[in-house]
Amino acid sequence: MATTLKVVAVGAGYFSQFQYQGWRNIDTVDIAALTNRDVIKGQALAARYGVPRVYGQVEEMLDRERPDLLDIITTPATYRQYITAAAERGIAVICQKPFGRSFGEAVQLIEIAEQAGIPLVVHENFRWQPWYREARRLIDSGLLGTLHSAAFRLRPGDGQGPQAYLDRQPYFQQMPRLLVYETAIHWIDTFRFLLGEVAAVYARLRRINPVIAGEDAAYIVFEYDSGATGLFDGNRLNDHVADNPRRTMGELWLEGSGGVLRLDGDARLWWKPHHGDERQHLYHQGQSDSFGGGACEWLQRHVVEHLLHGGSLENTAREYLANLAVQEAIYRSHVEGRRIEMAGFDPEQTPAGPTFDGQ
Repeated sequence: MATTLKVVAVGAGYFSQFQYQGWRNIDTVDIAALTNRDVIKGQALAARYGVPRVYGQVEEMLDRERPDLLDIITTPATYRQYITAAAERGIAVICQKPFGRSFGEAVQLIEIAEQAGIPLVVHENFRWQPWYREARRLIDSGLLGTLHSAAFRLRPGDGQGPQAYLDRQPYFQQMPRLLVYETAIHWIDTFRFLLGEVAAVYARLRRINPVIAGEDAAYIVFEYDSGATGLFDGNRLNDHVADNPRRTMGELWLEGSGGVLRLDGDARLWWKPHHGDERQHLYHQGQSDSFGGGACEWLQRHVVEHLLHGGSLENTAREYLANLAVQEAIYRSHVEGRRIEMAGFDPEQTPAGPTFDGQ
């Protein structure tokens, strides 16, 4: 049985730094090469993270390197080409999100991988943030009792004015779908991780900053099969109390019959037992110098463990379709102004983008 995994990657955009940092930190991984269309930019990133070889074409890299795993850190328009190239060569894939430009395309990408018999994992890393893993552990321990509600207030504070997003991810301004497709999808998945499967949704979306194409604010109400409810109250314009507003990107309240677990903007967890006083719950908050407490690395370690030693695998693309179906139901709810039940909902019939009926 192999003791190390040979990994290659494609992409050198803003977020890729956190994934290369993660690969560099894993002792059982050889991060052998990367591809980027801008080779000069790729070489600079490779030098920063100790990646020995840089290519201009994915297919050449796969043929020369013969890796065990391809990490796709690009945008959805490229996914079909890169997943197909890996599938033809029998190479496992981690693929960045948003996963596909539509629900139908996501299904097609999954079928390409399944027909080739390769693992395909979506890089949905928020459920791997240490505070959510600890929340899940506390739920499983029985501390919270019977869960009945969750609420998250998203306030990263990076979306005001004509310069919004231009310093980091400028393409955000042109995306016809923004807050739900690019950001709230993280909490669709994280709430499923904490609360289970979604039974119905109701959503109201808004565009507050007129310089962007898509929505930048939303209220989304979730109903779960368990009877619990969830509320996502998000906008990208305001910030919240935190040393770094992008560390948790907001604040969480998780409520059960046993009490309330609260996440603040500095990644601290606070526990208030029913009729008791609130006190800080100490846990390991992860890496302070990496995105989400090192969430990318934790996801990557999980995939490496699976590929080297077997066992469970979270974030498979097939499982991820449940998140994408909920995402499409949210857009449908906004367009039609009504509650959408997931049972019988066809996510491939959703309009291509939201419409806005005022500020």
